[in-house]
Amino acid sequence: MSSFPERNDRKRGKPDRFGGRPPGASQGGSRGASKDDRGRQKPAADRGGNDWLWGWHAVSAALANPLRGKPRRLLATEDRARKITEQFGHIATLEVMEPRAIDAVLPAGAVHQGLALKPEPLEPLTLDELADAGLTGEGNGFILMLDQVTDPQNVGAIFRSAAAFGARGIVLQERHCPALTGALAKAAAGAVDALPYVRVTNLSRALEQLSDMGWRAVGLSGAADEALESVLDGRPTVLVLGSEGEGIRRLVSEHCDALGRIPMPGGFESLNVSAAAAVALYEVSRARKVSDKD
Repeated sequence: MSSFPERNDRKRGKPDRFGGRPPGASQGGSRGASKDDRGRQKPAADRGGNDWLWGWHAVSAALANPLRGKPRRLLATEDRARKITEQFGHIATLEVMEPRAIDAVLPAGAVHQGLALKPEPLEPLTLDELADAGLTGEGNGFILMLDQVTDPQNVGAIFRSAAAFGARGIVLQERHCPALTGALAKAAAGAVDALPYVRVTNLSRALEQLSDMGWRAVGLSGAADEALESVLDGRPTVLVLGSEGEGIRRLVSEHCDALGRIPMPGGFESLNVSAAAAVALYEVSRARKVSDKD
């Protein structure tokens, strides 16, 4: 994954030598964004209208998730309706229709596989809730943080990899991150309903808060001096990933305890962010297992 040069200048006491947003610039987030009665940001689907899921894995995972509540609408072809009823029993909101009728409801190009769902949106955790949950159970947990990763397919693929490698959750920006529905949920193949998430307005402040709670932040940067493997120590870890091209922004990078890169001996240094995430998540999960054995 390509990135502009970054160093942990805050930790080393060095002056800023690289480009980036000036101090005080927006780190994502929106003033006046709607919140629930516990002061938490409401899911993006509540504020947009992009609230459909489609495809077998995304829809079946949502129907199996008790946190979703009852479906608002469930559209299915005759064959899919039969399978849904066999697996989940009678659903009052199920509507049987032809594929073209489902096409007309969804965004153009949606590959729905004869199944679409308008669910109740998932409620995000607070940062404290996610951090506390990640420190419980066997071994040291790890969570993922995405810095301005905006492509729905990439974010969905990252959710899928994070769930596969045992991440405890994902920290997303309130802005600069798509809703966890539609093409994103399709690419995640059900992982959106398997992995807790948090939305925050400022990633740097979130990293400070996580640090105070015992988490160590490791940023993935193509310009890092050390390989990712060498900077992981098995402690509770926040793995920070940036966007393709720019990578992690400078202010977020400065709040990381270490930066690591993925060695690419083939000489073709170009992984998209979801591919880089899969490799990095494997390394973090491996470091965790080694630490547990020690």
